[in-house]
Amino acid sequence: MDRRSFIRKVGTGSVGAVAATALAAPAIAQENPKITWRMTSSFPKSLDTIYGGAEDIANHVAAATDGNFTIQTYAAGEIVPGLQALDAVQNGTVESCHTCSYYFWGKDPTFAIGTAIPFGLDARLTNAWYYQGNGSQLMNDFFAKYGVVGELAGNTGVQMGGWFRKEVNTLEDLKGLKMRIAGLAGKVVEQLGVVPQQIAGGDIYPALEKGTIDAAEFVGPYDDQKLGFYKVAKYYYYPGWWEGGPVIHAFFNKEKLEALPKGYQAALKDACAFANTNMMAKYDMKNPVAIRQLVADGAVLKPYSPEIMQAAFDAATKVYTDIGASNADFKKIYNDQIAFSNEGYLWLQIAEYSYDTFMMRLQRAGNLKPLA
Repeated sequence: MDRRSFIRKVGTGSVGAVAATALAAPAIAQENPKITWRMTSSFPKSLDTIYGGAEDIANHVAAATDGNFTIQTYAAGEIVPGLQALDAVQNGTVESCHTCSYYFWGKDPTFAIGTAIPFGLDARLTNAWYYQGNGSQLMNDFFAKYGVVGELAGNTGVQMGGWFRKEVNTLEDLKGLKMRIAGLAGKVVEQLGVVPQQIAGGDIYPALEKGTIDAAEFVGPYDDQKLGFYKVAKYYYYPGWWEGGPVIHAFFNKEKLEALPKGYQAALKDACAFANTNMMAKYDMKNPVAIRQLVADGAVLKPYSPEIMQAAFDAATKVYTDIGASNADFKKIYNDQIAFSNEGYLWLQIAEYSYDTFMMRLQRAGNLKPLA
């Protein structure tokens, strides 16, 4: 082969390589476009556990996409009030939000099941129902009617039963009580004579302080301590029978979500799953410390009486029956969750409950000790 022929052939090959590179670069750019979303939260930044779920999602999405897909997070009130987060996603004001679906049960009681209903699933069974049962499909079929898609993006575990100015030992003590309580639980306690109030997290303390309300539930020791409820209502009741495993959802505008590259959709889904797991881990670490501090600061721990618990369960059953009589979505999803609950608790009482109660007896007796 002579020199001129060699140069011609090499030159032709180089042009082909350059052309291939030129074609590949725009294709890659199209697959990984620069996209910025906004996510509004229903929570203030001071609640680092719950608000932190939104930040977890944003951080993981950015890392998974090399910074090409970014989500800007905003606390309640920075774009819209906390209780208007879902509306903002529906109408396209923002692409996403981080909130509790039961805040919107006034639109349809079925929204309450998305987070938690009185005497519903605990956190572990909630995850199982959503991830492996019919939960995700059923709830997203419902959410689609509002133009949104929901992903689990946090769980607090079973919550506390609220702060009260006065003791509530009997059903009579509940009558006429003005209580901040979220979701369908408000409808249930109304049956017991309580006057429910739906107030965003950041507005609870001033309402308690001014006497606008007599009692309030929010989450549990860590968050409640940060909001200072013990300073204005010292009786701290348990358990929060209306929130055995409440979900914090990330909601996405359905059209905007489906327009994302598939890789970004996958990154978003994975980020939400991390936020869901991480939030529960944070609470399990922080609540034990906070409950000790609250008691040291004067909080008085009180269990709800068996009388109140049974009356609340009976009231909840009546409310669900009434709603289900005219709401096909609620009835369908509730019945599926109840069937799952029966199977789940059958198993948990055999293994988890037996193990946990034994370990708790050891803990109370002071037998769980580090090695010398």
